[in-house]
Parts: sequence; structure tokens; C-alpha cells
Amino acid sequence: MAEKILVGMSGGVDSSAAALLLKDKGYDIKGLTLCLYKDEKTPLSVRDAKQVCDKMQIPFDSLNLEDLFNEKVITSFINDYQNGLTPNPCIECNKHIKFGAMLDYALKNGFDKIATGHYANIKKQGDRFVLTRAKDLSKDQTYVLYPLTQHQLAHTLLPLGELTKDEARQKAAQNGFVNANKADSQDICFVPDGDYATFISKTLGTEFSQGDFLDLDGNVIGRHGGMIKYTVGQRKGLGMGFGRPMYVITKDPALNTVILGDEPNLLTKRVIVRDVNFIALEALNDTINCKGKLRYRHAEQPCKITPLDKTTILAEFNEPQRAPTPGQSAVFYDGDTVILGGIIE
Repeated sequence: MAEKILVGMSGGVDSSAAALLLKDKGYDIKGLTLCLYKDEKTPLSVRDAKQVCDKMQIPFDSLNLEDLFNEKVITSFINDYQNGLTPNPCIECNKHIKFGAMLDYALKNGFDKIATGHYANIKKQGDRFVLTRAKDLSKDQTYVLYPLTQHQLAHTLLPLGELTKDEARQKAAQNGFVNANKADSQDICFVPDGDYATFISKTLGTEFSQGDFLDLDGNVIGRHGGMIKYTVGQRKGLGMGFGRPMYVITKDPALNTVILGDEPNLLTKRVIVRDVNFIALEALNDTINCKGKLRYRHAEQPCKITPLDKTTILAEFNEPQRAPTPGQSAVFYDGDTVILGGIIE
């Protein structure tokens, strides 16, 4: 009997191509769109996903997870910004929603595994499941998948890992999918205009108070328009001039201050990473050499990582890295394989 697979269908071309690949391989599949946030795009996503499923003659359903998404992703996003961090909500969504709640739903409803349209590969090495880079390195999404547990990896298929984006589009077009040429989504789904500060203010029903810009010696050099409007490494949009380029070096939410400095002040070789999730290893017991990636579009750099405790590591890079940002994720690789990842302290 064919394995039953529940495919997360966003309405986009990637998840549609993933479903097609699985159907062609003989899996018993069903499409599912997760309704996470009320906006004008959600009904369109459901419509497009259903049309694709109808085209493939497979069952389709939608699942409302708005409350959970609000709790685990939106509320966490807002809290992190209030605490001076710069979060990545897509990673939290993958962790709690797409590979958390959807997998739970699938297993409770008789499915063997879930599948998504992410570009990455899952392989079995010894007694562990590992996450490895996609064939299409320009689309590789291992960085945002690092929180996946062994249980989640064991019950997940990623059919697009061995395809390029162009090949996925071609498959969709050849099968007459309505979304074959649909543009990729680039923004945070619940902040489509990218103005997260206004989103947070409107959600909380409050304006964030102004505070002091400080230099590295603690001198007041200006006033900022609300701490959540700034992130480490930022130069533009500070709201005032200083006679020379100035960059956000750090923030102090307790004092509502933003500390500015020169670009060299952003460089560091040492980064502490917390809340580590191990993939290729059960634990890190000694210092190892690897490569680390500090943001999604960051080219990984040689470093060594050392355990500080069971869920915290110190990464020491061979060369200084620019603006490791608290709240963002750091992911570490051995070749194409994800060793572990966590949150920058």
C-alpha cells in the first residue's frame, strides 16, 4: 500500500510541483492549505491550491491555525522586538506550524508523512536523519529549516531538493497549473509592506516612546523615534545626521537607548548561539571546525564551534563577521550537511 502523504499547499508553484512529483512517484497524497493570517491573499492561496489539486485529481482541504500562528509566531515576533531582538518569524513558523502543528494533524489523521515545497534534502546517515543543501543553491532553504527535530525529519518529504527552481516551474507549466508563473513571496506574510514597526504599533495599540542615541562612550548624540525601528547594522533611516556614517551597534531595551558607532565596530569574530538544535550530531562535546552562516543571504564562513552548555555554543570565526544580530539565527555546516543551528545571543 502506498504511503499517505499530506502536502502543505501554499498556493504557490513550489508546493504544487512538490505534490506533482509525489503523485508521479505513486504516493497517496492530499493537499492541505494552512490558513494562518486573515488578509486578502489567503482566499486566493486556497483557491490556487484547490485548482492545482483538482487538476491532479487529488483531495484537498484547508486547516485554520490562526490562533496558534498568532501565539507562536506573531506574538513571539512582537515580544522579541520589544526586547531589543530582530526575530525571524519564518523560522518560528516552520518550527511550530508547518512542521509542528501540520505534522501532528497529519499523524492523527492517518497520514504517514508530510511534504512541503522547501528546497532542501533529508537523508538518513547512520541512526540519524540529516538535513542537506538543495541542488539549487540559490534557493537552498536549509537555513530556515534548522530547528527540525529528528521526529519531524523522519516524517517529512522534501521533493524539490533535487530540482532547480526553473525545473519546478517547468513541471507546473507542463501540467497546466494555474500558478506556474506565480511570483515568489518575498515578505513576512503578516507584514507584506515590510513596515514591521507600524504593524507592531497597530497590533499593540500604542506608539513606542522616543529615546536617546548614544555613542560607544555613553554620550547622548541624538534622539531616536522608537527602539523597535532599528536593527543592528542599520545605517539608513536613523532620522538624523551625525556628520559621518553611523551604524546601530546594539540596543538596550531596559534604558530604551540605541547605541551607534562606526562600521568597524560592527565586526566581531565571536558569536554566542543559544537554543541550539542538533541535527547531524546528538550533542556537541568538543570543539569542531565547520562553516557558519549568520543570516539567510550570508555566505557561510570558516569557524570553530565550542559547547558552553547543552544548548549554547560559542562560534569563533576565522575572519571578523559584520553585525551578528541578536534574535537572528546562526546555522553551521559540514560541507552540505547542517550540523546544528540556534539563535544569536
